[in-house]
Amino acid sequence: MSESTVLKFGGTSVADAAALQRVAAVVHRAHRSTRPVVVVSALAGVTDALLAAAEAAASGDVERTLPQLDALLERHAEIAGRLARPENARGIRTVLERTRAEIVDLLERLAVEPERGPALRDEIAAYGERLSAALLTAVLQAADVPARYVDARHCLIRAELAPLLDRRLVPVLGGYIGATLEGVTTTLGRGGSDYSAALVGAALGAREIQIWTDVSGVLTADPRVVPGAGTIPSLSYAEAAELAYFGAKVLHPKTIRPAMERDIPVRICNSKAPAHPGTMVTARGELRAGAVKAIAHKSGITVLQISSTRMLGAYGFLRGLFEVFERHQTVVDVVTTSEVSVSLTVDDARSLPDIVAELEPLGTVVVESGRAIVCVIGEGLRTTPGIAARVFATISDINVSLISQGASRVNLTFVVEEGRVHEAVLRLHEALFEREPADLDAAAATGAP
Repeated sequence: MSESTVLKFGGTSVADAAALQRVAAVVHRAHRSTRPVVVVSALAGVTDALLAAAEAAASGDVERTLPQLDALLERHAEIAGRLARPENARGIRTVLERTRAEIVDLLERLAVEPERGPALRDEIAAYGERLSAALLTAVLQAADVPARYVDARHCLIRAELAPLLDRRLVPVLGGYIGATLEGVTTTLGRGGSDYSAALVGAALGAREIQIWTDVSGVLTADPRVVPGAGTIPSLSYAEAAELAYFGAKVLHPKTIRPAMERDIPVRICNSKAPAHPGTMVTARGELRAGAVKAIAHKSGITVLQISSTRMLGAYGFLRGLFEVFERHQTVVDVVTTSEVSVSLTVDDARSLPDIVAELEPLGTVVVESGRAIVCVIGEGLRTTPGIAARVFATISDINVSLISQGASRVNLTFVVEEGRVHEAVLRLHEALFEREPADLDAAAATGAP
């Protein structure tokens, strides 16, 4: 299977007829030199629309969802009419008519069986990927690509895909969706199509996993904050994982693990600029002069500080503390400790009142909301002298409330006020990517921002 390449196309890459034509061209080129497997997301906005319909149905208002459902299905039919062969366009129409009846039935069941809500929502949401894969299969066939639709819910990857690849056919399957051992439709969570692609690539031992999106690879910072952010040519798995977790939207955090376990390169490409090399993620990556590859940030952070003299010389204290977060299924991002206090961050504050109530018997709890995490990422941060000095000299007038570097060899993480995070990221990007090294050294020595 080493000749196979997995091509995953996100929702923005299949947003409309023009986007699907670009996808067909990419797959057509890939089919000349490799054995591609295509994993596709729902058309842009479709999953949100289906989940919104499910929410309306759960409140008892099925009728209100039908105009939006009809518009969603007509969008697929219109694209098929423009891009598919006539017989395939008619076939898509038939599929859409059957799909409408099935979705309406699920919505009506959701209205009267609220206890089955999670399972029914998954089944409703799965239609986005199922329809997208069927539509893309028809579009590819019209572009003379020998594509075959594969239902990802019933796919034992090697058994189902290997025979198709051996016949030089191109399997097309929806990401994000799967099934339980009992055959019940389920989903992998938002962004799960990237994860689906990585699982398929790992199972096939693919030579490369390509994530096609609407930007040219992973950028040095969020372009909405730093308009001059540039593409990072290469990343290590560790760097990519940190970036995905701390804010880079082009790569789902779970994507890296299957690829890393099988040492499969992951390339992030732009479907609107297919000639751009994008970003290549491998086991080693490349060291950048100055060590820093990117600056990520995450807003909406709450900091908790738990102080107690009971921590002195005690064992089991931290276990008891983190068991509280485990019981409430709340993820902790950053942790720092001292002799008598623990500071940590969470970005999901829904269970915070209950968490604080359970923590108070352990010590004094102080909660600080309106914070943001900034993460400076790059292989070699630990072994490059002066990086921390340069970082904190650049933002010397911005209060930093928590610093962590020991947990990873590739990042320096700290917390600032949310209102100043964009300013901090802009200044750090200018200092670490846009100035000459001599300027950086001078800034670190003088403490000038």
